[in-house]
Amino acid sequence: MPQQYDTTSDDGALPPFAEAVLDLTERIPPGRVMTYGDVAEYLGRGGPRQVGRVMSLYGGGVPWWRVIRADGRPLPGHEHRALPEYRAEGTPLREVGGEMRVDLRRARWEGG
Repeated sequence: MPQQYDTTSDDGALPPFAEAVLDLTERIPPGRVMTYGDVAEYLGRGGPRQVGRVMSLYGGGVPWWRVIRADGRPLPGHEHRALPEYRAEGTPLREVGGEMRVDLRRARWEGG
């Protein structure tokens, strides 16, 4: 089970884990994505759920649409906001069962 990371702070400062997640998210190039699990693995701490928690609390000021689920779908309920971003950035997409998803084989960023 992944270690828990505090995502709150009494003094208003972001916890170190949250800062690391947001900094990495800002470095993902336009047209590329990482999964929640990719972010955790790259940072060497936390897990997909902890990354998702950080993104839900603090991700509004970063390109949140570049961090997606492992099946290529954006955050549920935010597809209508993410798809225009993907199209504007030229993110590779594919249709699966009538819905658009990011083509992870072509769009995944390894953090290099």
